[in-house]
Amino acid sequence: MPIRPRPLQHAEPPARHRGRRALGGAGVLLAVSTALLAGGTAQAAPAPAAVDRPSARTGADAGSPAAAEPRGPTRGTAAVLDLDGTGREPTVYGDDVTYDTASIIKVDILATLLLQAQDAGRGLTAQERARAEPMIRHSDNAAANALWREIGRAPGLEAANKRLGLTGTKGGTGTRWGLTRTTASDQIRLLRAVFSTAGKPAAAAGGLNQESRNYVRTLMAGVANEQAWGVSAAGGGGSGWALKNGWLQRSTSGLWDVNSVGRIMVDGHRYLVAVLSDGSTSMEDGVALVERAARAAVTSADGH
Repeated sequence: MPIRPRPLQHAEPPARHRGRRALGGAGVLLAVSTALLAGGTAQAAPAPAAVDRPSARTGADAGSPAAAEPRGPTRGTAAVLDLDGTGREPTVYGDDVTYDTASIIKVDILATLLLQAQDAGRGLTAQERARAEPMIRHSDNAAANALWREIGRAPGLEAANKRLGLTGTKGGTGTRWGLTRTTASDQIRLLRAVFSTAGKPAAAAGGLNQESRNYVRTLMAGVANEQAWGVSAAGGGGSGWALKNGWLQRSTSGLWDVNSVGRIMVDGHRYLVAVLSDGSTSMEDGVALVERAARAAVTSADGH
């Protein structure tokens, strides 16, 4: 019999430890992973667009010495920040360890491009926009390849991330932007640089100006319909979300990295949510894990 997650509303109050929470007693994230591996609980995910299925042939998102490292069972980490609350740091559920970004890195690539354009005192060129928009809305890898080169690859990305407050993200080697390593809490910091409206003007602090932030928000709110899964599930399937997903099947193990980051609306509150996972046996299982973890994390953060 498959092991089912414990309902969060009947769980004991989560214990705090260094900003981490176990979801639902034994841990909803662990329970979700177990249920998926036991089979019979995953719902079919929308078919991924071919453009976001990196392979060894593309040379962009797959194939790395790191891929040969032994993999354990399915892992997942979620982080949540209530933008309309009083906290400034996200609540992290699970171990805040590093994961491959896959295509969620495209938000970071765009943020870096915009910062570099701001530094030069200009807006994006028509060609840059022609690449940025399909990169986010359709997860176009060719566009990401070109912009990754333009921003200066990993060194350019990491310089921008330092200004945006990210502390645990390391760019992929060479052309392999999809093998950038990041943490769930760092993804919340990136999302906060895009979606937060509190505090002094971001540009004055070395961050994105309002025009740049609005541009990223608009693109993330307009992803292609077949890619509108992931953290949006925690908003009850309604409108008011903006997201970017990433998925990648590793060539050495055949297992899947599936990630989702974005902003959702729940009961009039804006939540930033990041769920990172790896080790799923199929993309469908990975999507189901991400969506269940996002729902559980937001429910816990919302106090329900």
